Amino acid sequence: MHDLEPFWNWRDRYTAEEDERSPFYGREYSEFYFSQQIYNYVIHPQWDDFGSKTLYTKLLWADYEAGFAILEMLGEWNDCLYNDIMFLKREVIDPLQAEGIHKFVLVCENVLNFHGLDTDYYEEWFEEVSEADGWVCFINVLPHVEDELKQTRLHDFIYFGGALNHFNWRPLKPEFILYVLEEYLSGRNLALPGF
Repeated sequence: MHDLEPFWNWRDRYTAEEDERSPFYGREYSEFYFSQQIYNYVIHPQWDDFGSKTLYTKLLWADYEAGFAILEMLGEWNDCLYNDIMFLKREVIDPLQAEGIHKFVLVCENVLNFHGLDTDYYEEWFEEVSEADGWVCFINVLPHVEDELKQTRLHDFIYFGGALNHFNWRPLKPEFILYVLEEYLSGRNLALPGF
């Protein structure tokens, strides 16, 4: 797991640690010292801790004018044992929403398991973004994780599955990702790059 780095192609345009409006502003990272881990596996030091024992994130992009953010996730999403959604919502999402973000893309291809409990925080998140004409979208969810998300009934609050699980987002610019997802989620275009 130590080889899995957060996506870095946009770092010349945006870094969360230099963004005064970001919940990760001022963080410093080592390229060599591996201090964080998921269970017994060390992870790359560029991932951001937000209070969970098994789930990490990286804020790849925040556009406050467009109200849009992209976060990459890593680890095991465990609401049963660690209430990960509470930590994510309070420590990352709420501060971003306070800055005007209401459209969230979470890249979930490195979320290895999901263990749901209840939907209160997801419902709260959905209601808050809906008031601002926003949404929450999980892309590239692994098939068994998608099954676990469905069992918890998160499809009532979050877009995921189908073409969203095959979205080739890496070669695209963040602004185009927003455009493509808005077209797809509104039903104006049912195709995504890579599908």
